[in-house]
Amino acid sequence: MSPLPFALGLYRSVTGLASPVVRAALKDRVRKGKEDPARLNERFGEASLARHDGALVWIHGASVGESRVSLALARALKAEKPGLTVLLTSGTLTSASLIARDGAGEVLHQFVPVDTPEAARRFIAHWQPDLCVFVESELWPNLITEAARSGARLALVNARMNARSLKTWRQWKKSGAWLLDRFDWISPADTRTADGISAITGKAHAIAGNLKLEAALPAPSPDALSAARTIVGSRHVFVAASTHAGEESIVLEALEILREDHSDALLILVPRHPERATELGDLMRRRGVNFARRSLSQAPGADTPVWLADTLGELPLWYTLCGAAFIGGSLKPGIGGHNPIEATMAGCAVVSGPYRDSFADVFDAYEAQGAVATITNAAELAGAVEQVWRGEGPATEAGEAAVRALTGNAMADTTARLLALLDSKGAS
Repeated sequence: MSPLPFALGLYRSVTGLASPVVRAALKDRVRKGKEDPARLNERFGEASLARHDGALVWIHGASVGESRVSLALARALKAEKPGLTVLLTSGTLTSASLIARDGAGEVLHQFVPVDTPEAARRFIAHWQPDLCVFVESELWPNLITEAARSGARLALVNARMNARSLKTWRQWKKSGAWLLDRFDWISPADTRTADGISAITGKAHAIAGNLKLEAALPAPSPDALSAARTIVGSRHVFVAASTHAGEESIVLEALEILREDHSDALLILVPRHPERATELGDLMRRRGVNFARRSLSQAPGADTPVWLADTLGELPLWYTLCGAAFIGGSLKPGIGGHNPIEATMAGCAVVSGPYRDSFADVFDAYEAQGAVATITNAAELAGAVEQVWRGEGPATEAGEAAVRALTGNAMADTTARLLALLDSKGAS
């Protein structure tokens, strides 16, 4: 393996000295409810599960969206290679809960270790992965370095980098090229990422397709959907999905505008991180807004304008229930937006803010088909939802056309390439 560029060598030295600071920071996250105290050692590479005999594929995805892709990919790999052990890692409590619920008995799960040389070495030494798969944009230098040194095959799949990330890597081109060259295969999900990675590495990287388009959310249970429809009745309803801090106040203001003409209007508010429920409850109480909290089995009465859906994995239910969906992460810069595909597939018209760099290719297709209403403030959000209620908003047929323009055989192609890498490791 070629020597580390200076910047990466400096990074390894600094992170090697930072372990005490990292440990203190993680303990603070435990106090804030952002880490599982019973599994904190996993963050230092200390496994809480035994390694199974035989070939092992490790797939890492940062949070919920990437974990859904990881699970879908794990199932595809295991379908082709029964008996294969697949380890998933992620970095959030929400993603861990998702994998525990949807992947029980199918995959192993650990929290991803912090990116210090010691934690990375400990993690790789225990799990001894034959194939390491990084999903989207999680490029942790120490983990990648230790995995490559172990002799494992490496792949970066569904690679997605926004303009800011690509600019950063271009500024550190030698380090970026060195890290990306550790991967035996890279599959960009969009043209921007393919062009950016090719420019950094000096090698052509063809688009393999977007795995998120084939890792759709499961359909809601008929019983849950029937019960929710009974609760909502004939009210005017819309969903604000995967919202982040700073967006909810805008959504609530839009609700107030809508209620001027539709006193029965109901907002289903689905925060990206359900653990923010207490914070959002405080926000609504300050605004004098009554709400029912889903996690406490509360249902909104006729005089309750907000249903706070602070539960995990119920987006298919809310999308199916509502005709209009605001896709969060898009009203404030720095987040990059979230995937609108699930809303479209459930029959929802899509409304979005302007900041959606992480899904630029998807929203470009939506814009081309007239399948999204782009808004910048509460009044525009209220207007877009009102249009959908009148049957004048972006048609779901347009969204379906956009999805058809984006889809391919990404999962099958990716699975085949990964299995070929795994087989080459066995032969080496």
